[in-house]
Amino acid sequence: MSLLPDAKTLLIEDSPDRVVVRLNRPEVRNAIDQQMIDELHQVCAFLESNPKILILTGAQTDKGGVFASGADIGQLRDRGREDALAGINIKLFIRIAELKMPVIAALDGFVLGGGAELAFAADFRIGTPSIRIGNPETSLGIMAAAGASWRLRELVGEPLAKEILLAGRVLNAEEALAARLVSSLHDPAELLPAAHALAERIAAQDPLAVQYTKAVFHLPRQAHPEADMQAQAVLFESAAKYRRMTAFLEKKAKK
Repeated sequence: MSLLPDAKTLLIEDSPDRVVVRLNRPEVRNAIDQQMIDELHQVCAFLESNPKILILTGAQTDKGGVFASGADIGQLRDRGREDALAGINIKLFIRIAELKMPVIAALDGFVLGGGAELAFAADFRIGTPSIRIGNPETSLGIMAAAGASWRLRELVGEPLAKEILLAGRVLNAEEALAARLVSSLHDPAELLPAAHALAERIAAQDPLAVQYTKAVFHLPRQAHPEADMQAQAVLFESAAKYRRMTAFLEKKAKK
């Protein structure tokens, strides 16, 4: 059975170890609306029950590649206090960040506002030379309230995060690479292959070990080292650990 066959805002490819999701509202540069939020929640529900690597990218527009130009301003303009307190975007982006297997954001063109915050929720970000990434929310009379206010400082440090959040600085590809906000740049035709190559490297690891490592990595400092010991205790008893270490020792013995 295909994943979300009736999706209106996403193009989805489901394979045994990964799911590729393309944001697909090219007429509005993949602006994130309520329908897209709802459909991404359904993707998360599937991945929470069936842990796989997630690759997020944007469908092509008639003006070239774009990840997401932000939230849908038409909908955002009409939202009020109760909508803000409902955490429409932030709850989804937290859910994406907390998926058991890694999330790869493959970025092209505009990565702005809510689109940037969606990218910040990923474990890996790669891009093309045309990316423009930033949070211009204060120019619209609001703030970046779906994760950028804390994730961006963790990703690039306080001085640059404040330039982006308080002064509206939008980074180009080279600046994003220098800040390590993206880990690599690729020609547009090579972007998705590069994301798949990264997914292949992740898929070559033991899935349970990857899941525990991701979970422990994101815990607060005070949770360590107890969390590390508890996670390792589970992995030490796994059949995969014994099988993989045995294979390593046998291969080493043959050299």
